[in-house]
Amino acid sequence: MKNKISGVFSRKALIPYISGGDPDLDTTAELIINLEKGGADMVEVGIPFSDPLADGPVIQAAGQRALENGTSLIKILRMLEELNKDINIPVLLMGYYNSILSYGTDRFIMDRLKSGVSGVIIPDLPFDQDEDFYRALLDNNLYGILMVTPLSPEGRLAETGKRARGFTYCVSLLGITGDSRGPVADLENYTKEVRKYIKTPLALGFGIDGPQKAREVSKFVDGVIIGSALIQIINNYHGEQKEMLERVQEFISSIRCALN
Repeated sequence: MKNKISGVFSRKALIPYISGGDPDLDTTAELIINLEKGGADMVEVGIPFSDPLADGPVIQAAGQRALENGTSLIKILRMLEELNKDINIPVLLMGYYNSILSYGTDRFIMDRLKSGVSGVIIPDLPFDQDEDFYRALLDNNLYGILMVTPLSPEGRLAETGKRARGFTYCVSLLGITGDSRGPVADLENYTKEVRKYIKTPLALGFGIDGPQKAREVSKFVDGVIIGSALIQIINNYHGEQKEMLERVQEFISSIRCALN
């Protein structure tokens, strides 16, 4: 069976990130539905973790709220299993490897099949630290999305290119999520260097906070990832679910228009 991610990059892909369980899992499900309505091509759902090294303060706070609400990986997978029949776009899980190790890697892969998740992004698990895990993902039609940075050397890019599936996540700068400096000034040369070695579509994340930046960077990549700016809207309308969903959909629609 074809992985859903394969059909995403027929246009400039819009990939929003939200934290699973913030403010609660029922709202997470509603948000995914509204993100699709707003023009999202794929959604990343974050697995909350107590020590999120790469995350900025906005996403850290969202993860902490989710943990305080009792959100866990198994609850996220069950929510996605229920939601799967109501959405058409692929869903990715993004989180730290310890969450999956604690859950059990074999169990995670099997439960992912039930949930309809199409891929995983594990920022703290380079492909060469557990090649068996990445191979097992692929054997089960689950893409392990790999990441590169502006400082990835040629040899590393070449090895990533041999293993990349679905798309490659290009970190726009050396920093944390939500960094307003991003993306790097010389994005054209950065992406040209990556494309020498990696043939999957490229999606850029970190520091893209609105339509203008999305439009600018889309000249050089095949998709954009929006996280902290979106989560800030969710937090701003905490307790006002109807307005939150409307504002989220409007924001994503504005990004979609910019990419079009």
